[in-house]
Amino acid sequence: MPLISFDHVYKSYDGKEYALHDIHLAFPENVTTAIVGPSGSGKSTLLQLINGLERPSDGLVFVFGNAIDYTQLPALRRRLGYAVQGTGLFPHLTVTENITLLAVLEKWEPQRVWQRAEELMRLTGLPLDFAKRYPYQLSGGQQQRVGLCRAMMLNPKIFLLDEAFGALDPITRSEIHQEFLHLQNVEPRTIVMVTHDLKEALKLAQQIVILNKGRIEQIGSGEQLLQNPATEFVSNFFKSQLGA
Repeated sequence: MPLISFDHVYKSYDGKEYALHDIHLAFPENVTTAIVGPSGSGKSTLLQLINGLERPSDGLVFVFGNAIDYTQLPALRRRLGYAVQGTGLFPHLTVTENITLLAVLEKWEPQRVWQRAEELMRLTGLPLDFAKRYPYQLSGGQQQRVGLCRAMMLNPKIFLLDEAFGALDPITRSEIHQEFLHLQNVEPRTIVMVTHDLKEALKLAQQIVILNKGRIEQIGSGEQLLQNPATEFVSNFFKSQLGA
């Protein structure tokens, strides 16, 4: 059974027009799935349904094999990694304090907390002497690495990324991509990433979901979508994004 699945999910914000329409979708375990599509296609809404920030108007969202219990959202979210554009770091906390916040709240033993933080900093290429720095003392790429460490601190089986690399310059983004691929190789997990960048999706994801006006146009690997676009929209989307 997949760790995440949608069973004929609809989402409407005004009771009339659907932001998501009849989404029936499964996310394979330990696979990176990218959600792509034009602005307003429902990408972020789909991601927010997974961690309970939004609730479906109809249908069910299953996480860890169970329909989401909306009375137990804090417990669910502690089992999910979540990283967003701009990292969302707390400016008054040091690098270590940002990374370890959830583990401290979970009352991990101090030695375990530091061992995990050190392991993640090494994996993401953050020098250990950055531990006592504050976010304003870091570059954008370094802040993004701290955000990734924090999201992975509790070693979640599910990792959600919402345009997490969108604000980075091309060189830094390329470096973060390499770190991301390395992390997925070392600590495989089920990853759902929303991105406006099709090239990023093709580079990082094994499964790609293309949305258009809240509907799924096609699901498949990058190669499958490139070689056999299911609709004219998919074909035109690839052409506009890749210049083909």
